Amino acid sequence: MNIFPAIDIYGGKAVRLYKGDYAQMTVYSDEPEEVARSFRDAGAEYIHLVDLEGARSGGTPNIALIERIISSSGLRAEIGGGVRSEEVVKAYLGAGAERVILGTAAVTDPGFTREMAAKYGAGIAVGVDIKDGFVATHGWTELSDSDCFGFCRELADAGVKTVICTDVSRDGAMRGTNLELYRELQSRFPLDIVASGGVSSLDDVRALRGMGLYGAILGKALYTGAVSLAEAIEEARA
Repeated sequence: MNIFPAIDIYGGKAVRLYKGDYAQMTVYSDEPEEVARSFRDAGAEYIHLVDLEGARSGGTPNIALIERIISSSGLRAEIGGGVRSEEVVKAYLGAGAERVILGTAAVTDPGFTREMAAKYGAGIAVGVDIKDGFVATHGWTELSDSDCFGFCRELADAGVKTVICTDVSRDGAMRGTNLELYRELQSRFPLDIVASGGVSSLDDVRALRGMGLYGAILGKALYTGAVSLAEAIEEARA
């Protein structure tokens, strides 16, 4: 299993939200590039980047910073937040990202999702953010009428290979990840599933690895020191 340490970007800083609430934001570093290099030095190969401003409003407000993070760290990056057009997909791939994550657009425009999956293959992933059983959009500020499992079936049928599934109620809450959700996703769909939200202990990493998941994202647990990145990577590879 792969470990994806996360940097959420807002105002050029590395931040974390509590349960997706922009009003409950903690700034962890004024230097996201240094954070990325520390991940690399701990043994990371990958990095998960989110432009929180882009997620809310669309566009690529932090693309110059994201390009510097990727180039200075040398990490294999996936990036999401406000990816609602092919122009943005191309911009992030051009900035060095290995994979671009569709979010709101995957819900509101299935044809666009299918087109991007066909055109860019493994370079496209979809973020499935679950709130009260339904898929959240627009930086988790709105709820769609799509339920988690029905939406994942649509994505698999559309040719999407990788899904990053976040239980918003667990994100940043440091109370463990939703193991039942990921176990069911892994058993039901021919997708590379990445767990996100509440991965807050080595026990979580161990349990997810045991399910055969493709990856897990670590965020707040790294910033608070609850989990050592080097130990998480070692556990994921065991």
